[in-house]
Amino acid sequence: MPIYRNLLLLFLSFNTFIANGLNDTLTVAYTRAAPFIITDSGQPAGISVWLWDKIARNLDIEYELVEMGFGAILQGLEDGTIDASINPLTVTSERSKKMNFTYPFYAANATVAIKKTTTVQKFLQFLGSFFSLSFLSGLIGLIFIIIFFGVIAWLFERKKNPEHFRPGWDGVWDGIWWSVVTMTTVGYGDKAPKSNGGKLVALLWMFSGLLFISGFTASIASTLTVNQLSWNSESINDFKERKSGTIKATGTEDYLKHHFFKKIVRYNGLTEGLDGLNNGEIAAFLYDEPILKYRLANEATYASLETLPIKFDLQFYAFAFSDQHDVMNKIISQKILEYTEGIEWRLLLAEYDLSEF
Repeated sequence: MPIYRNLLLLFLSFNTFIANGLNDTLTVAYTRAAPFIITDSGQPAGISVWLWDKIARNLDIEYELVEMGFGAILQGLEDGTIDASINPLTVTSERSKKMNFTYPFYAANATVAIKKTTTVQKFLQFLGSFFSLSFLSGLIGLIFIIIFFGVIAWLFERKKNPEHFRPGWDGVWDGIWWSVVTMTTVGYGDKAPKSNGGKLVALLWMFSGLLFISGFTASIASTLTVNQLSWNSESINDFKERKSGTIKATGTEDYLKHHFFKKIVRYNGLTEGLDGLNNGEIAAFLYDEPILKYRLANEATYASLETLPIKFDLQFYAFAFSDQHDVMNKIISQKILEYTEGIEWRLLLAEYDLSEF
């Protein structure tokens, strides 16, 4: 019985929709968001345009497409100055308080775009690691310890073992040579302490050398790892401390804000953000994966940029209506389900190298 009642309500809603003249010319806003809305040819095209046109023709809806900025679309839906938007708007709890969303027609993740790092740049970064403060400070400390134990060993051995530890500066060098050989566990045996004091120094240095060399190795590995992350990041959390950009008032901005990203640069649009990444203003740009990939693949201006295999923040795209079009919203949601379940929809997605989630 509830099923028949729902069908009856839908039928009555559709008749009300027609009878009340809600199919008068609608103001439908859009802004560039390829591949969902492509404006390169002057006449908007793309996935969202195809789906909306199919629905409008089927329901005999008269509409006028108006290009607007992203922020202006959100404001227009909230205050009712526009009737609908066919942009792939992310459904969020905050937006749902201000506008009506249809049933989602696509699900996508956000991803990260960075500037490509060439092989030469990677090699230079690798060399630069050896001139970092942490590396140099560790190296200087290690050299000091080597000299210290070498001189102490020479002071004990210079009189009782002059064959191995000669007098004067030559003997100091003998002590340093012995210190290096002992620390690295090479063990040539060309120089060895014979006095009790020298043997005690050797014993202390053998154990201390293991600690110092392991600490120095860890310092080198840490420095190289930090630089490696700049071109081999595997998690969105790797960008929490880096200067990263996104678009204002988007689902991605909400995600970054709620996950405590500290260095967010907010741009008015995708072009502005990608230009900022290209010019070195930011280390990464975070936004919807299908939109980012399409722009980078189809515009030579951004040939130096690439997306990382990082996915985060699952988002559901839908059309949006102002509050006074609640009935129309329900009817169009039903049509979205019908069209997105068909073969034409899957072929359309494949044409833009997309697939259903």
